[in-house]
Amino acid sequence: MTGIYDDPWAYELACSFRDVPAEVDALLGWCARHRPSPGPVGTVLELAAGPAEHAREFARRGVAATALDINPAMCAYAAEQAKLAGVPIEVVQGDMTGFELDRRFDLVVTMLDSTSHLMTLDAFVAHLDRAAAHLAPGGLYVLEMSHPRDRLGEEPSTSTGWTVARGGVRATVRWGEPADRLDPVTQIADDHVTMTIDLGGGSARVIRDVVPYRFWSATELDAALRLSGALEPVARYGDFGEVPLTDPAAWRMITVLRPAA
Repeated sequence: MTGIYDDPWAYELACSFRDVPAEVDALLGWCARHRPSPGPVGTVLELAAGPAEHAREFARRGVAATALDINPAMCAYAAEQAKLAGVPIEVVQGDMTGFELDRRFDLVVTMLDSTSHLMTLDAFVAHLDRAAAHLAPGGLYVLEMSHPRDRLGEEPSTSTGWTVARGGVRATVRWGEPADRLDPVTQIADDHVTMTIDLGGGSARVIRDVVPYRFWSATELDAALRLSGALEPVARYGDFGEVPLTDPAAWRMITVLRPAA
């Protein structure tokens, strides 16, 4: 049985509730606001990119985009979808804690809480070091994580169940069950994932998986940044519409980082 990350088409369908063009608008807006030197973003690197939807959207806008992911199935799918869409992106298979591309980028992004796959503080620090090493002078690193309320609050910011429809296909997704508890020592939860895809005619395909997720708090992110010493925060947002992180309506923890002075 394959898991959700081994089925890139299904994973992309599961995440299709996201408004990728609007998110790229926000990313470019933050670059215009927070980069020390004016000028358009010419190059972008998406880490833990999965299907590389954000890299593809950047490429549609004329930005030279590179997507990196550790999963070979995701890399193959990302390259195929970019070719079908007629957008040029470079796809690289690699680990987000140890990659070396021998060039730098105006913008580096990690989306969809992919840092939850970093299980230890050492791994997080290594990831920050690698991201910083690939930033061009004046570049930014934007890190999108889940809001801490999702794991610590009584009322999570996001739902664990949703329905999506794309290209005439409907699916229901359950990402996490009530019994999936956060280990208080490791801060890792084994999230049970169930995705049911309606194939029409009364038939369905069901994908089941167990995905380990490491929860990172805002103070732990700050600690990782201090241990790395390579990056410093310039802004924090609670969503792509610039809601403050402390706002009750905030549903993400987005940090804009630049090379440390």
